[in-house]
Amino acid sequence: MPQTQYSKTRKATFNLTVHIIFVTKYRRKVLTNLMLKSLEQYFLAILKAWDCEMVEFNGEQDHVHLLVSIKPNKRISDLIGNLKSSSCKNLWRDYPVLKENYWGKKVLWTPSYFVASCGGVTIETLEKYIQSQDRPE
Repeated sequence: MPQTQYSKTRKATFNLTVHIIFVTKYRRKVLTNLMLKSLEQYFLAILKAWDCEMVEFNGEQDHVHLLVSIKPNKRISDLIGNLKSSSCKNLWRDYPVLKENYWGKKVLWTPSYFVASCGGVTIETLEKYIQSQDRPE
């Protein structure tokens, strides 16, 4: 049985990993492989600023999956809000073609999201699931 890796701060020892899914507005299939590569970089920068770590990232044309290691003093809902808003702004700036699908409204993600702690299955199982997404060419 593999030994669990724990992180430490001055006040806590922890292993908090969450699975996050964002879905495009109207479930439109607008994300290309190039956009997914950009999203991964945007997310990495945001997570670094939040002192969090991306364990895994992938997506399809209408949604993305993130596996994130987060410290216990961070509010997940605030992090998710920052990930969604910043990634949307950056994608709109870098890929004006999105205007064709959303009629000029600077919206990319649905207002909702999925988040789950990763205690029910192993991280390796989630990593394999995220890696198996049908990423566009």
